[in-house]
Amino acid sequence: MTIEKTHINDLVVINPTVFPDDRGHFFEAYNKAKFNENGIMYEFIQDNQSFSKRGVIRGLHLQINPCAQAKLVRVLQGEILDVAVDLRKNSSTYGQHVSVVLSAENKKQLMVPHGFAHGFSVLSETASVLYKVDQKYHQESERGIRYDDPTLAIDWQVNPSEVIVSEKDLILPSFEAIDWEF
Repeated sequence: MTIEKTHINDLVVINPTVFPDDRGHFFEAYNKAKFNENGIMYEFIQDNQSFSKRGVIRGLHLQINPCAQAKLVRVLQGEILDVAVDLRKNSSTYGQHVSVVLSAENKKQLMVPHGFAHGFSVLSETASVLYKVDQKYHQESERGIRYDDPTLAIDWQVNPSEVIVSEKDLILPSFEAIDWEF
């Protein structure tokens, strides 16, 4: 397993070591000791899974303190563009984002720490996404930012005519309008 740093501090891509043979393959998706050795110190308490079709954009979602969630995201089937936006006001990369293609084929994972908004778009016909979280869902702490915010200017790599977004996500505020911080 290798940990690939991004241009945003604390936001990393996990590349598992895959052991293929004539039966298929094996890899460790999560190893607490290896994560801790690399400064990833979260206690994951829950696994969540979603299934979506091409063009779906989920996000940008987060929970504010004291219920902020860290997420370890991976794809079981299909391919997504996974996006994390730095919302830590004291960060030199505040308002910047990282996009990474996660797929069942490349087996990469994105470790999204506290203080980030998270979302993804589905690039394949369908995708199953699994993510670990370190805090339970807390409705009163739930927040979000519109996926098509012009300040963030995220390229979701989805044809605009194919975009599918929930009604709940369409009414999220813009980045400029957020009134909460980490």
